[in-house]
Amino acid sequence: MKNSFGGWLTGTELGRYLLAREQDYFERVVADVFGYHAVQVGVPEIDCLRGNRIPWQCRVADCGAVDVCCDPAFLPFENRSLDLLVMPHVLDFTTQPHQVLREADRVLMPEGRLILTGFNPLSLWGVRRLIQGRESVPWNGSFLTQLRVRDWLTLLDLELEGAAFMAYAPPFTRSDWLCRCGFMEGAGERWWPLAAGVYGIEAVKRQRGMRLITPSWKQKQAKSKGALGVVAGNERQHTHKRRDTTERDGAPSCH
Repeated sequence: MKNSFGGWLTGTELGRYLLAREQDYFERVVADVFGYHAVQVGVPEIDCLRGNRIPWQCRVADCGAVDVCCDPAFLPFENRSLDLLVMPHVLDFTTQPHQVLREADRVLMPEGRLILTGFNPLSLWGVRRLIQGRESVPWNGSFLTQLRVRDWLTLLDLELEGAAFMAYAPPFTRSDWLCRCGFMEGAGERWWPLAAGVYGIEAVKRQRGMRLITPSWKQKQAKSKGALGVVAGNERQHTHKRRDTTERDGAPSCH
């Protein structure tokens, strides 16, 4: 199973280091996402929806212990049916990244959220990939830059909502070396966030041409007060006219 990315995550020391940081990231960003349907695509070894409270959750991948087996580029869901879609490293290990994003745009409801992660080629992880080659996992991934993914999102109805970086330690294979570089996690987030090994992106599907209409309570109250003032004024004028008519007819007036 180490030949797969999920197997590498759970079966190697470097993979477990990355798994812990991505698990923390997903738990944080999905905590406040609400709706009815949430789907995780790819890497079932990471429970990306663990921190979310949406009642209906589903895991999808092309293999492994999942609820639905399918190609991430062709999702078996109806148009505008999902409130939350998470894709850990799906773009890194697919030959059709554009089609994957188009499918995400298709199945998400308006204001639905897409959350994904990917390897950063502009980091020490990217340097190791250049040195040792791309024969083994995870170095055989695409390693797309965050800027390129953001450009692809802007071509769709997916608007960037937030970004994050994680895994600042050099990609050592031994856990004791990774522990020695633990200080780089806090320092990297403050001083060189763009050099992190992995990035995360949060995007929201915006419906073009749709405008939210909110009730204008103040305007309605103002109209109501004006209407009452006109009615009251009309009544006073009507009473005054009746009294003048009575005096002209010779009826006695009360003083």
